[in-house]
Amino acid sequence: MEKATLLIKLPLLTLFLLVSSASSSAQANAAGRKVGGRTEVKDVKNNEEVQELGRYCVREYNKVLQEKQGGGGLLSFSEVVKAETQVVSGFKYYLKISAASSGGARRIYDAVVVVKPWAADSRELLDFAPSPDSDHPSKQFLDILV
Repeated sequence: MEKATLLIKLPLLTLFLLVSSASSSAQANAAGRKVGGRTEVKDVKNNEEVQELGRYCVREYNKVLQEKQGGGGLLSFSEVVKAETQVVSGFKYYLKISAASSGGARRIYDAVVVVKPWAADSRELLDFAPSPDSDHPSKQFLDILV
């Protein structure tokens, strides 16, 4: 009787292991990363698309700053120093941007921008703020909008 029970349990255990293995591997892509997770952008300094997104972020930040506060503290784009992407409804970019204030002090800012290539107005700046590593006292982007 024990042998018969073992013969029934072994195929069920094997089936369970196959199903659980298949479901967890379906959540990872060919490179072994989780679907929907962030991916680092390689060679950021030579990636024109990423550098243009950084310029866009600084322009949008400056535009909002001018509209809401009359323009003091505008930034000048230097370069994107680090970038990550995430597939959402489009592409979400997490950027670390080097920018200089009107006084010339250069700081690192964190920006989040969504790009929807199929839309007419394909880019939207979601957040722009001094990086936590930065000692810059300026307000966050969302604080300026309010």
